[in-house]
Amino acid sequence: MKTLIINAQPDFRNESHYSIKLQNLFLKRFHENFPNESVDLLNLYEEKIPQLTTDELLGIWEKQAKRINLTPEQDRIFQINQNLIAQFKEHHRIVIVSPLHNFNVTSKMKDYIDNILVAHETFKYTPEGSVGLMTDDYKVMLLQASGSIYTNDDRYTPLEFSRMYLDGIFRELMGFDDFSIVRVQGLQTNGVNVDEAMAKAVSDLDDKFTNFYK
Repeated sequence: MKTLIINAQPDFRNESHYSIKLQNLFLKRFHENFPNESVDLLNLYEEKIPQLTTDELLGIWEKQAKRINLTPEQDRIFQINQNLIAQFKEHHRIVIVSPLHNFNVTSKMKDYIDNILVAHETFKYTPEGSVGLMTDDYKVMLLQASGSIYTNDDRYTPLEFSRMYLDGIFRELMGFDDFSIVRVQGLQTNGVNVDEAMAKAVSDLDDKFTNFYK
């Protein structure tokens, strides 16, 4: 069972970020439990991720629909897109590492979703609506760091668009069996002890790790 970590932290080389600390903790748990296996890592901010623009994905798909030859650059972009889809589909465990940016995923994470949420690849259309194709024991876990707290059932709870967006994309649209989230939160909130917040995240990760690989 292959695992892919998708790192959506723009400053992914900086290990002081709490999302990166969660990633390192996940890797530690993984290697403790599966010493003979490896994890594939995709750092979105060091890769070319095609965008949904007329120069890239939209323009490519329009030309393909009209049976117009792609330019060499468009063909290069299309091959990147196809490689991203193939890599995504061959991993049955997906881990997303991300800070919360303006209540949502980072811009490169949105670009990545635009590349892999593709009809006939990860979902299909039916007369009753779209149906997910990623139904063969696929699971996703979000490791998220945030300045505010989103679990107090207050004004911030319905603003955690990252969780709602990714849960909807992966489970509802692509058919994943499970979506889970591990948060280290309140990092910029008055009165929050950051060490305690991190300890809570570590405990949550320990609890959810086992189910992630069931």
